[in-house]
Amino acid sequence: RLRAVVTRHSAVLAFDLAADKQVCALTDQDSRVLARRTVSAKAWQLREAVEWGLTQAAAAGFSSVVVACEPTGHRWRVLDQIAAEAGARLVCVQPLLVHRARESEDFTRNKSDETDAMIIARLVTELRCYLPERADPAWARLRHLGARRAALVTDATAARQQITDLLECAWPAALEAAGEPMKSKSWLAAMTVLLDRVGTSGDLSLIRRWGWNRFAAAVRRELPRHGATRWYSKIVRAVFDAAADPARAAAGVTSQRAGALERTRFALADLAHARAETAVVEARMVEVLDELGLTTLVTSIPGLSAVGAAAILAETGDPARFSSARALVKHAGLCPRDNASGSYQGKTGISGRGRPQLRLAAWRAVWAALRNNPVLAARHAHLTGRADNKLTDAQARVAVAGSLLRQLHAVITTGTAWDPAIACGLKPHPRASAKGAAAAA
Repeated sequence: RLRAVVTRHSAVLAFDLAADKQVCALTDQDSRVLARRTVSAKAWQLREAVEWGLTQAAAAGFSSVVVACEPTGHRWRVLDQIAAEAGARLVCVQPLLVHRARESEDFTRNKSDETDAMIIARLVTELRCYLPERADPAWARLRHLGARRAALVTDATAARQQITDLLECAWPAALEAAGEPMKSKSWLAAMTVLLDRVGTSGDLSLIRRWGWNRFAAAVRRELPRHGATRWYSKIVRAVFDAAADPARAAAGVTSQRAGALERTRFALADLAHARAETAVVEARMVEVLDELGLTTLVTSIPGLSAVGAAAILAETGDPARFSSARALVKHAGLCPRDNASGSYQGKTGISGRGRPQLRLAAWRAVWAALRNNPVLAARHAHLTGRADNKLTDAQARVAVAGSLLRQLHAVITTGTAWDPAIACGLKPHPRASAKGAAAAA
């Protein structure tokens, strides 16, 4: 498909995209510059520059033009639409390739927009580029929701870590009230009430004077805001006792207490907001899966929830755009990276290229999958228990993450629900059997 777009009869119109300054270079297949132009405009104002490039290419005798750029933010999507409306096709070049090609020019770190545009054009003529995804509205929406969810998960994690760090300094007894404070809705509700009562003074004796009955009633009113209807009284009582006991209340750096507790209250609000927004986003992601007709298929894989599958598909886009499941695993950077030369055999790891958020989504999905998916659990047990080339638990989980992506690709592209016999190789896939029968005929 790439060779059909980038032909020997195509000129390359390469753009180095920026916020307000756009540099373009028109080259032939031997990377000879036919024309250059610098435009002071936004990305959505490049229609005239693209038409200029098409005119210059036609004057030079080329029958077609390929527009090229680095996938910078969302600017490349705007350029893709402008190029399509002008009758040209856009290809993208990875920024890492441009960086390395720039250094290979003269072994310096020299950088300019004009040089980058020329390098992008040269890489296109060498076919070191790719055809970007042109997602339909549903898949595009899923990508944006996935990005929003990833940001919210990061915010929630940061808030949890900040709360723990602040309380360890200012009032460590509060963290002892629950085994896993950040997962306890009763603890979060009790701490919210307590910090609202203490205010900016940092005086925990206010809680003792307030009394247990009034404190408990306030916690009950706060619980629904944290998504709970019933409390665990033992935890709430432990929070109250930690403040009411003078010895436990005195523990910590008292000079930092007022400011730290005030900041902890802000972090609690951030955590509650992030969790509430995450729930809304996840519900919308599942709605998109329903719209695409994929919910039943992806949840047929034991241990993979609709939200977990949506988080993965938000990073992959439509799996059908990948030629094979192996290509999808490479896109995630989970494919093995060999390290051998002659008789030397180094340690094999993963490539680590591709989309980091896709690797993270697959890694998170593995934890539930290993508890509920017998095929993936058996693979993990085999990898960690074999006599030769035994893997660690983390290494095996990475391998299982790759297997999960392959299974997800298979069920979506074939429209076939997950089958344990097919997943573990005991039975050939119907599509593979049909191809074999056709080849034999």
